[in-house]
Amino acid sequence: MNEIIIVKPEKCVGCNACVRNCPAPEANITKMVDEGRFVTTVDPDRCITCGECVRTCNHGARDYIDDTEACMQRMSRDKLIILATPAIKTVFPTQWKGILDWFRSKGCLIYDVSLGADICTWAHLRSIENKKVGNVITQPCAAIVKYIEIYQPKLLQNLSPIHSPISCAVTYIKRYLKRPNPIAVLTPCIAKKTEFSETGLVDYNVTFQKLAEYFDKNDIKIAANPANDFEYRFEEAQGQVGAVYPRPGGLRDNLWLHDPDINITTSEGVHKVYPELDMYANMPEFKHPEVFDVLSCEFGCNIGPASGTSQTVFDVMATMREVEKEAKKRRKTGLFQRGEDKLFKKFDEELRISDFMRNYKPAKPTPIPTEKQLDTVYEAMGKHTEADRNFNCHACGYRSCREMAIAICRGLNTPDNCIVHAKTVLLARHSELATQHERLAEITNECLALSDKLKNDVKSIMNNMNTIGESTAQTGEKAGIVNSLLQSVIGFCSSHDSLNSDDLSKMVSILEQTSSAFAALDNNVNVTNDSSNLINQSIGEITHLVDEINAALHQTEGRMTQVM
Repeated sequence: MNEIIIVKPEKCVGCNACVRNCPAPEANITKMVDEGRFVTTVDPDRCITCGECVRTCNHGARDYIDDTEACMQRMSRDKLIILATPAIKTVFPTQWKGILDWFRSKGCLIYDVSLGADICTWAHLRSIENKKVGNVITQPCAAIVKYIEIYQPKLLQNLSPIHSPISCAVTYIKRYLKRPNPIAVLTPCIAKKTEFSETGLVDYNVTFQKLAEYFDKNDIKIAANPANDFEYRFEEAQGQVGAVYPRPGGLRDNLWLHDPDINITTSEGVHKVYPELDMYANMPEFKHPEVFDVLSCEFGCNIGPASGTSQTVFDVMATMREVEKEAKKRRKTGLFQRGEDKLFKKFDEELRISDFMRNYKPAKPTPIPTEKQLDTVYEAMGKHTEADRNFNCHACGYRSCREMAIAICRGLNTPDNCIVHAKTVLLARHSELATQHERLAEITNECLALSDKLKNDVKSIMNNMNTIGESTAQTGEKAGIVNSLLQSVIGFCSSHDSLNSDDLSKMVSILEQTSSAFAALDNNVNVTNDSSNLINQSIGEITHLVDEINAALHQTEGRMTQVM
């Protein structure tokens, strides 16, 4: 199936609201992307396009595609038929006539889907009366049809074979009025695109929301019409009580208008109708009502996911009451006389029920994972006990841990998206970090002890170097004095030749050698002083570095104490 529900991954925050509110268990695919972020996309082959995710996403990550732009382009080339669903009166209570007039000004032919709803009621009524159908599930809601085709194919035997009001109207226009024009339908429904694709009856699904956006984008001004004026000049007769089909129980009310004894049960809303369809599938046939009238949207089509309406449910229901009053009034004064419904009599004479039947296409069901496969998934999720496996916190979006495990087994989700798994991983990492902190604290203490010892050793070296410096200074001073004295003695001996020459020579030689040795000593002392200065400078730098090491170690010790 072509993509209808679309995802904007950059806006997805992984809140799982789409999964939580989606009635289709295999429609969403959650994966972890860069930086540990979770993004949920859609499998178009398993999505029923009910639009609940679009309605509930608060981050703008979900949207849908309709045919508004394509319809407008086609309208510029060909004469289109525009079919208006009755919900247009509740979504645009003061503009719906202006919208239809705008399309008419573009050369379009305007028809009323309410007439198709009347045909739909007639076909159901006659089929029930003539025992042509058993206990049926109604099918005006395309999302319901898709759910049954994909997830409850055994219910296809119960799904009404009679077309929806739109498809009944199109069949009437094509077969009985012989109109070959391309057809666009103005709807509040995203899912109708799937019905049109399967039946091939309608070319364009133009949703109210995208149509309003088109008008705004192109600065198209729509004329206003008085509220509570529901008459309009359609190309063919305007429908009657079929106009209330968009409200909850609309089909039921139409059937009861003709036969109040038909056993009918209704259900609406994604959180109610789909579980009840599953329940219906597991019930014996004798417990089924004659008609199970179902809608995906809680308040009917009037506030559908593609309506874009700002009307409240009270506004909508008030409008529907006025629509019903006006329709019943026309019915009584026009085609209903002396207890006989002349509209249905006309249908009996002119229409064939077989022309308004459709077929369905069951999807191949996905196998349910075995318990062994689920055990492997549970272990990967960190769910080792029975209590863990029934934690059922719903944070992942699924109703139970088992449903989440099934989704993971089918490749639709990941263990990382499980809060129990995440908690287990965090606890393990915390334990590992605690162990690392303890070892780091031990190493820090050892370093502090070594640093203190090094500081004391440096201090001792400094003291020794000071002593060496003082000693070499004194030695150098004394060596200089002695050296000067020796020079004087040598000079004296050399200038008094009265002394014994041999003895004198020996003495002078010895004195010269001694003087040379003292000169060397004095030079070495000077070199030692220079080296001592360099050593002292290096020791000063070392002392500064040791102080910095100590400060850093104490800071580390303080931070670890806070963490621990």
